[in-house]
Amino acid sequence: MRKHFVLDTNVLLHNADSIDSFVDNVVVLPMSVIEELDSFKSHNDELGRNARRVIRSLDRLRGRGKLSQGVDMDNGGSLRIFLEGENVVSTGMDMHVPDNRILAVAYTLFKQGERVVFVSKDINARLKADALGIDVMDFEKQKVNFDELFPGHRVQEVPGEIVDKFFADHELDGEGFHLTPNEFVLLQDEGNPKHTAIARANGDNRLVQLNPQYDSAWHVRTRNKEQRMAFELLLDPSIQLVTLVGQAGTGKTLLALAAALEEVLTNKNYEKILVSRPIIPLGKDLGYMPGDKDEKLAHWMQPIFDNLTFLMGGGLFRKNREKDDSLRHKVDDLMRDHIVEMEALTYIRGRSIADQFVIVDEAQNLTPHEVKTIISRAGEGTKMVLTGDPYQIDNPYLDSSSNGLTYAVDRLKELPIHGHITLRKSERSKLAEVAAGYL
Repeated sequence: MRKHFVLDTNVLLHNADSIDSFVDNVVVLPMSVIEELDSFKSHNDELGRNARRVIRSLDRLRGRGKLSQGVDMDNGGSLRIFLEGENVVSTGMDMHVPDNRILAVAYTLFKQGERVVFVSKDINARLKADALGIDVMDFEKQKVNFDELFPGHRVQEVPGEIVDKFFADHELDGEGFHLTPNEFVLLQDEGNPKHTAIARANGDNRLVQLNPQYDSAWHVRTRNKEQRMAFELLLDPSIQLVTLVGQAGTGKTLLALAAALEEVLTNKNYEKILVSRPIIPLGKDLGYMPGDKDEKLAHWMQPIFDNLTFLMGGGLFRKNREKDDSLRHKVDDLMRDHIVEMEALTYIRGRSIADQFVIVDEAQNLTPHEVKTIISRAGEGTKMVLTGDPYQIDNPYLDSSSNGLTYAVDRLKELPIHGHITLRKSERSKLAEVAAGYL
């Protein structure tokens, strides 16, 4: 007996291909979903693009028959648009609310004896459906198990002579370690836990020592082994994509900016730095704020300016107002000379970005499709860095397992051009560490 999957609007807005994900079953779209798609289709953001894609897909299926009666799809399933009216069984909820009308369709099919599954990314809608006795699920495609996310490094206990051999030879055969490209291994002496060595897996299934040239960047020295591993990836030009995951205060953005300044201003490996972060609420136009694009972006980019000011010397002269003014001028000079460019993700789509060091901050607020769109903008000679904290997600339809940052980490971990590190220790301040660990 085929299942009837009743899809909430947010599923279609999250992934326009979701209607094709339920092979050999019946996909049901209540008329309220079609009406909500119509209200989103004119938006110039990811939600609007997905709404238009779904509407075009439905229009193509319309050529196969009456959607109200159900039409066959290429995946062996069928799709039906359910016309709401007097034939809908009452649920006792306010039918002026679109979510309740959508749930009423699922409840009606359930009462007709069908095997119904209500699919929604809205937790509250799933709770309502469960209260009605209907099976519920989140949309699981493009979702990973965050608790088992690849951390990018691990501890490996070995005999003491192996650690000594690694120090002597500067490399070690990785056979038996089951290495992932660019994974870091802390070789730890079985008999003496303080006798250790940090190694990195190269593409030839060997462990090699870290490059001493990557110990620091732009006068910034790392404070823990995970930050040192991050610099190894950020400063290595052969790594074209770096993902950094960590809670507040672990240094994700600061490390990325320090590496970018080093690579652009000192090493001349890239022409300029492009920094972007999603505007929350995601995709909203900035036109309601006064000023030109850069002035509007300044509000959203203030954390980036704070880090740049610190890197230009602000951390050393906080109590000197005259020096602070000089540092702000230095940051302004970087912007005016187009060495550092700020860009809203809204305007990145369609661009081809070559010879740049690109930092996408707060990437945990992006969908997998948005991350794919951003990475695909990279041209020749461009390095991309995605940073974020999956525990601080502002997008209402994403969580630590379904956001684009963690999805990219999981999908790309086997590629030699990608490197990842999960930063765990807060270095901002003792108070920030307490907040991250206890609140």
